[in-house]
Parts: sequence; C-alpha cells; structure tokens
Amino acid sequence: MSARRFTTADGTSLAVEWGGGSGDFGDSGDFGDFTADGPTVVLVHGWTQDRRTWDRVVELLPPDVRWMRYDLRGHGESAPAVPGGATIARLADDLAEIVEDAVTTGRVAPHGGLLLAGHSMGGMTIMALAERHPELVRQHASGVVFVSTACADMGRVTLGLPGAAGRVAHRVERGLATALARYRRDRLPLRPAVARVGTRWLVFGRRPRRADVASVTDQLLRAHPASVGAFQTEISVHDRTAALATLRGVPGAVLTGTADRLCSPRHARAIADELGSAHLVTLPDAGHMLAHERAHDVADQITAVAARREAAPLPS
Repeated sequence: MSARRFTTADGTSLAVEWGGGSGDFGDSGDFGDFTADGPTVVLVHGWTQDRRTWDRVVELLPPDVRWMRYDLRGHGESAPAVPGGATIARLADDLAEIVEDAVTTGRVAPHGGLLLAGHSMGGMTIMALAERHPELVRQHASGVVFVSTACADMGRVTLGLPGAAGRVAHRVERGLATALARYRRDRLPLRPAVARVGTRWLVFGRRPRRADVASVTDQLLRAHPASVGAFQTEISVHDRTAALATLRGVPGAVLTGTADRLCSPRHARAIADELGSAHLVTLPDAGHMLAHERAHDVADQITAVAARREAAPLPS
C-alpha cells in the first residue's frame, strides 16, 4: 500500500501508511466492517530505519486489526528535519498531530483507542508523547508495546564491549554523531557491502536472515545523515522515566533481546518496572532488530495487549 502525505505544523512532509482490517482508508473515514471496539495499532520505527521495520509484523497481525505506520522525519520517504527540528520532542509532536488528525477524520474507530508500539527511538517518541501530550495519551492510549528501547541511561553506549574497548566505542559513537549532524549530503557515504557487515554485527543477534540484514541496511542508507546525527545526540540525553507514569496501568509489553548491543535487558526492566502492568519479554540470542528477528513474538505481544485492553481501565 502506498503512503499518504501528511504535513506537520512546521511544514515537514511525512509518509503515512494505513492498513489492515477490512475497511476503506480513504479520505471519507469510512471503516466498512470495522467494529467500534477494536484498537488501531500505531507503529513507530527507530533511529536510521523507516516504516519497513514493521513489514514482517504487520503480515502476522490478525486480519481484522487495523494499523498505521509512518516514516519519522529524516527517515525513509519523509522529508529531512528542518533546522532545529531533529529532536525527540518534535517527533512526539509529529505523532500527536498525526493522531489528532486521524481521530478528527474518523480513521480511528470510535471508542477503539490506540495501541502504541515503538521500536528503539520509536519507543522514546511514545514516551515523549506521554510527556508532552499527556491528555491525548490518557484519552486514546488503550495499550503500549515497547520494543528494544530505553527510558534513560543512553549516554554511554559501549556497544556491549567491555572495559577499554567499550570506552573507545563510546567516543567513536559520539564523534560519528557530531560528524553526521554537520554532513550536508542527502545520503550516507557508505558502500552497501560495508554497511551490511556493520549492520549485521551491531544490531542483529545470532543467525539473522540475509533478507533482514539487507532491509535494515537499505533503510540505514536511505536515512538523512544530518537528521540522524542530530537524533543520535538526542538519544544520548533522553530521560523520560517520569513520563511513563502517564502510561502506568495501561495494558502493555516490553520486549528485549539478550544480545542487544544498544538497548539491553537492563533498559527493558527499567521500563517494565515503571509501567507496573506491562509484561516483560526477554528473547534469548536476539539483537536490537526484534521486529525482524522475532517478528512472531512482537506480533503476538501486540495482539495479546490488544486483547487485554478491556481488562484494565485507562489511567485517570
């Protein structure tokens, strides 16, 4: 399905895609056979990726589940971030604008609510949404799924390397982020073969599928360098632990891989502890790209959270 264009308040054009269910996603807002009670799953991808992150997951969702996914600014088919606009706070505002438009135009079924699912920086975006737009979240969020993400403590990424090697990795990571933020070309200066090797080591666990590594690499190479460099600096200072209180009591799940070099099981446990009602799922030997490596587990948890939404009231 092709993406629609959505223009944010600061003039950034985003690619937004609707799918699933059996309804008409046209401008009329007619949802055909949709029931009034089913939530809409909102899928938010991570840093250097795009909405293709969720390809395997949407294929595994029940056919009656409606979903929406989009490319964050500076990623995929969306426009680069405007000067000063590559912030997680601005990503949250983008998401709020998309949600408000969907509610106004009837693309979200009445009383169905939203199940918010975010991978990596996408999860951080949902946390920032709860921080900046708490009433919107209280009114519409009927579930939340955090995949390979963190609420804080991302300032010293060591890529899972011990001691001196980890300290070197941290310095290199910060230097690359600074260089990318100043890079003025539209594409990263990486050869695909080299990028695939780095991608395979950095974000995958044991025995990934070649097609998954190729997809993640292609998403990386399509990302806008200056935007992702600025976003990496944002990730390093991200701390939205307190914002999770807005989602406390909402049905949820937190997924993590034991071989994740970026967001470890420790980060996942911190989120689950703050949420209280969320189910913590730890996947052995999986890396950072759970929507590729463990798509069945991610889809199953989204489906399970959607089924639990009637069992827990929205926070007051």
